Amino acid sequence: MSIYHALKKAGIDLVTSVPCVNLEELLDLIESDGEITHIPVTREEEGIGICAGAYLGGANPAIVMQNSGLGNSINALASLDLLYRIPLLMILSHRGDLGERISAQVPMGQLTPGLLDSLGIPRYSPMPVDVDKIITGAWTLAKTSGLPVAILLGELFWSDVQ
Repeated sequence: MSIYHALKKAGIDLVTSVPCVNLEELLDLIESDGEITHIPVTREEEGIGICAGAYLGGANPAIVMQNSGLGNSINALASLDLLYRIPLLMILSHRGDLGERISAQVPMGQLTPGLLDSLGIPRYSPMPVDVDKIITGAWTLAKTSGLPVAILLGELFWSDVQ
């Protein structure tokens, strides 16, 4: 999977995650990789905190979650990562995007880009062909700016993968 290879190329060595059906294959690859510490969490803000501590301890962290978890993470992102300029790579399955079949996903899907913009978190929505370049560039941006950076993997991304 191209996302997994891009994470490896970027030097990501610690990943926290919350389950998401769209990210299942990626999470299986991360879990089986002996060079990446994988910490499944029950809530997204818990993953944000673990990633912050891991970065301060020398790791290159990422969180993998569904965009609905962004709402759960806003306080942790604002009062920890943004306040103390702690970089983080956020891989978000963007549910509620164009073509979503589950209506309950749509409101948060529509709000996600604006929430990230309001927080000042740069965001990218790559296509599979660009994911390697975008993820490695996003992690470089996170480290140099001291900001979280979000990668939104929407319906167009997943339809191109299949």
